[in-house]
Amino acid sequence: MQKMDIGLVGLGVMGENLALNLARNGFGVCGFDLDSAKRNSFGQRTQGLKAQAAASLVDLVASLQTPRCVWLMVPAGAAVDAVLEQLSPLLSAGDVVMDGGNTLYTDTQRRMQALEGTGIHYVGAGVSGGEEGALHGPALMPGGATEAWPRLKPMLQAIAAKTDGGEACCEWIGPGGSGHFVKMVHNGIEYADMQTICEAYWLMHHLLGMSPAEMSVVFHEWNQGELASYLIGITADILAHTDPETGSALVDLILDTAEQKGTGKWASQIALDLGVTAPTIANAVFARTVSGLHAERAKASKVLPGPAARAAGPRDAVLGQIKHALLASKICAYAQGFSLLKAADREHQWQLPMGTVASVWRAGCIIRAHLLEDIRASYERSPDLDNLLMDSHFAGVMGRCHQDLREVVAMGALHGVAVPSFMSSLSYYDAYRSARLPANLLQAQRDYFGAHTYQRVDRPGKFHTRWNG
Repeated sequence: MQKMDIGLVGLGVMGENLALNLARNGFGVCGFDLDSAKRNSFGQRTQGLKAQAAASLVDLVASLQTPRCVWLMVPAGAAVDAVLEQLSPLLSAGDVVMDGGNTLYTDTQRRMQALEGTGIHYVGAGVSGGEEGALHGPALMPGGATEAWPRLKPMLQAIAAKTDGGEACCEWIGPGGSGHFVKMVHNGIEYADMQTICEAYWLMHHLLGMSPAEMSVVFHEWNQGELASYLIGITADILAHTDPETGSALVDLILDTAEQKGTGKWASQIALDLGVTAPTIANAVFARTVSGLHAERAKASKVLPGPAARAAGPRDAVLGQIKHALLASKICAYAQGFSLLKAADREHQWQLPMGTVASVWRAGCIIRAHLLEDIRASYERSPDLDNLLMDSHFAGVMGRCHQDLREVVAMGALHGVAVPSFMSSLSYYDAYRSARLPANLLQAQRDYFGAHTYQRVDRPGKFHTRWNG
């Protein structure tokens, strides 16, 4: 029997579609899942291709050419550990195991350490693009054991999304858990991007009284210029969709409670751990948690007062301001994400290629956007850029957009419309551009109650004052 190029464990939607993508690109794939129905589905969908379903992990490993390559697409956490416990004894030195789930990067590093001395090369790969991306071309962010890259590169770059210039949206990220860390930051930016778009939609609804169909036209127009992105495009599609049963806009019939899988929360927690300012990302997570308080919010809406109704400005003028506010907030979210990457790079000495990260995100992934090419160019010009906002291009964009961001934040506050992403982006921007902040008083307070000392602007050293003496 002809040996297969790669084994894929976990034939859910993502796993099965990635396997089909590999097989369609000429690679032999053996798939395995504990669920026999999924194995049967895989067998049916891959008829005529160089692919087969295995009845067990033992059979899967036996079907592979050496050095073997096994791709895990099982739920992050305990399931990965369970598969590795059964799989590792079946493998040999030189074999490759790659986890493509949304795994916490520290778990990837722990698993790499556990496999030290076995000769098995472990890789944690970020995979973005959802169901369609998996089938037609995802963005891939592999990192871990560098010895695995020559074995993986031909397959991963063949199935990855391609830019308009034909570049594969897949490059080696670095050692350790870097691949999964980059994917986590991607998802943090994704949370912020989605929340900011939702706030723009909500302002159009509350301030301008626009229907979903009217908003769809606007988002479609915005998707032709600076704001062009996958998320803006799908927003236009969603707002245009009507419910076949009622004839109403389907978006109006969806319960306003958003779920999450944890990667945005991880990004926010790790930003705190690393001392990185990422309020737009964190507030996007909090926006989802408050959306979950549906019953409480319904009660509060009948008790807590808001501002009196007032008229907004002319529709075209307000839409122009919302557009600029959306662009400015997106840039702040990306700036926070790349600052988080930079801090992790300092902490772990991964030597992350920032321009390459931006390049990988240009197609296939959920946050693919026009401005990623500008981000790539920024890091090509200045690889050690302190913050994306300091790049001349983005400083210029913020220069023409920040006033509209201020106006939109004020509109939201005056009309009682919650816009946490817009507000946090503005505060982030203003704090970052301030040569002096009120933290001098804060440090004096800490010294007052805890003798934590302070530094002075006029002489070196640490000082303590008896403030009430």
